[in-house]
Amino acid sequence: MTQVQGSKDCGNSPKNKFAQDVAVALECGEAETSAFSEDVIWENTSTEPISGKSAVLEHLKKNRPTPSSVSVQHAISHGKIDAASGEVTFANGHTRRFCHVFDFTNTKANCVAVVRSYS
Repeated sequence: MTQVQGSKDCGNSPKNKFAQDVAVALECGEAETSAFSEDVIWENTSTEPISGKSAVLEHLKKNRPTPSSVSVQHAISHGKIDAASGEVTFANGHTRRFCHVFDFTNTKANCVAVVRSYS
């Protein structure tokens, strides 16, 4: 099981907390299906854009080694845009920094339309 250290940015902001939760899910490969719109697009630095909820969830299942820990340093939001950044550590001691920028379907920020990931 992955140990998660959350950001202090999430205390009073459900939008920041949601961004953090989705970022952790992306890093761990276990995202909630309700977090994504049916036509979500995931852009990252290592593959072509992945289109559609089922394709994103399938990609997560088979292409992400489970980290031993995830530390979210910042989760911030403004309108329909949120971002979360931090660091993952794997069982072999390797660490990798990440940043996920989310475009949401609405200003409630409860359904991801686009993810842009950087590592």
